[in-house]
Amino acid sequence: MSELKLPTTTRRQILKYFASAPLLPMAVGGASASMLVGCSGDDDSAPAVPTASFKAAVFLPMAAPTLAKPAEMATTLVNSSLEVTLSDDSKLGYVLSYKPFFITGDLVADGKGGTILAGGYVDINNKPIIDKSVVGKERQFFSDSPDGTSLLSVPDAKVDGVKGKPVFAVVQFEYTTRNQAGGDTYGQLPSPIAVLTLDQDQTTGQLSLVKYHNVDTSKAHGLWITCGASLSPWGTHLSSEEYEPDAFTARTDAQFQAYSTNVFGSPSAANPYHYGHLPEVTVNPDGTGSIKKHYCLGRISHELIQVMPDNRTALMGDDNTNSGLFIFVADKEKDLSAGTLYVAKLGTGFSVDTAAAGAAISWINLGHATSAEIENLANTLKPTDIMEVLTKDPSDTSFTKIFTNGVANWIKVKPGMEKAAAFLETHRYAYLKGGSMGFTKMEGTTVNIKDKTAYSALQNCQDSMVKDGKGWNAASGIALDKPLKAGVVMAHTLTGGQVDLGGAGINSEWVPVRTKALLSGEDISADTLGNTANPNKIGNPDNLKFSEKLRTLFIGEDSSQHVNNFVWAYNVDTKALVRLMSMPAGAEATGLGVVDDLNGWTYITTNFQHAGDWGSIHKIVQPTLDPLIRANYKDRFGSAVGYLTASPQAIKLTK
Repeated sequence: MSELKLPTTTRRQILKYFASAPLLPMAVGGASASMLVGCSGDDDSAPAVPTASFKAAVFLPMAAPTLAKPAEMATTLVNSSLEVTLSDDSKLGYVLSYKPFFITGDLVADGKGGTILAGGYVDINNKPIIDKSVVGKERQFFSDSPDGTSLLSVPDAKVDGVKGKPVFAVVQFEYTTRNQAGGDTYGQLPSPIAVLTLDQDQTTGQLSLVKYHNVDTSKAHGLWITCGASLSPWGTHLSSEEYEPDAFTARTDAQFQAYSTNVFGSPSAANPYHYGHLPEVTVNPDGTGSIKKHYCLGRISHELIQVMPDNRTALMGDDNTNSGLFIFVADKEKDLSAGTLYVAKLGTGFSVDTAAAGAAISWINLGHATSAEIENLANTLKPTDIMEVLTKDPSDTSFTKIFTNGVANWIKVKPGMEKAAAFLETHRYAYLKGGSMGFTKMEGTTVNIKDKTAYSALQNCQDSMVKDGKGWNAASGIALDKPLKAGVVMAHTLTGGQVDLGGAGINSEWVPVRTKALLSGEDISADTLGNTANPNKIGNPDNLKFSEKLRTLFIGEDSSQHVNNFVWAYNVDTKALVRLMSMPAGAEATGLGVVDDLNGWTYITTNFQHAGDWGSIHKIVQPTLDPLIRANYKDRFGSAVGYLTASPQAIKLTK
């Protein structure tokens, strides 16, 4: 590797080095020196430097933390860097760091002269939901699980208190793990979504929180377990609702009853068909936001969607056992309120071996709908109006055996209810129509536009993906010989001119036609820290985002096999996999986002969830790390929302 050099020039001359470069708020050089601090002053009479333009950038790795420095395992750790190569082959190095906007549970500015609880829960009337589990310690619930985050700008934005330029982050909060008494609260509270107004310093590129605004979700019936998110090409935040409640059992399900009580004040008020859809948030110039829920993209375990550059085609992650690969093709650009839903049918050759050629993908048309008509069906139909679902074999050939979430069902669609089944009972109907409903934990998805390749994360490859596993069926085209619990990232080749299996054309140039394994984890026997997946490879990939400028696929883990979860950078040209960041032990990496150009700067957002959520792999480290994590993160109730930047001073790499 070439030596990293810090040129002795003026600040203005340094900036001239980076014509056409992406802009990243970073520091440079050694552990304590920034590039600007290392310069010889701001004397414009210094000799002009030769013009050298941006050529390439690669990330340089950090080691995983160990118990030799337990404090590093109990916090967010960034010891990675970025190496920029210029057209004259000289190199500059930049040290990365992590900057949180807040820790959930903090009181932050509400933009009205007061404060608001970051990650705080409210009911359908926007009243605080109170944790009363410990007498005398009543307080508003707040989330320990921030997730999907979109960083964006809005034309003509103006927010009081911003000194530089106003930019915005939309942040959703998936759930909270427990109440103060330690009781399980997963999925029992309505997911909040907030718009953060951020002050973008035009000298350094650094971002600081000015205003926190809770989006009113009442018109969307409240939100259910909002997981990953993406930024639409037209600048809106595309949210998610995963693990859609089973409408056939929801009325007697304790989790759903608790959710309904917390949202509406009654255990029977919530309608399960209102959840499992796609919410979309629009940010207003004043830092407020509005939300609408799209009901026509299928009611599945929405991890997130990725809209392609045509502004119409959406590839969807489906985070479940017996999940599928779905696409939605909208009727109009930049409008997800009507379109056609498809489920994938795999050909032969599916493999998690990165050396294998992979499998062809064809598509089954499940139907066309508008959001308004499906919402109306959700409002008016009961599950038994749509189909019959049995859990024991009726010995009746009019029923079809399927698997949903690893459990056998025998189903029969009621006459005339095909559209309702397609869009409200999507998992069951897609299986019935022949879709390859054999994936497990299909999480994040993203797109590499230049190479016309999409990526999907399979957090675990087990159960319905393994021959004779729970929920497995040969017709899915997925038949692994053994599980790969550490997961895999799949790459999908995209093209146009496709027809569905019914012979009708698919009106998109961005249809996946082949899938193959790109990166895989490796299951191992427990190492000295307790890792059961190789810590130098991805483990249980979840969040995925791609940077066109950096030619890099970013990967965030949701790993029960890595003692600390990591954020990785994979260069699709050099094939180098680099560890960028480590989360506190027991925490999941979430909120991953990449914006190549936001007023000239490049940003990588990332959050974490549930620090100190101890499992069997943590028995070695827990006694040492538990008190540290409790001290760092509000007794394990707090989690960070923030972004990767540089320390101590940011540099603008621009013309």
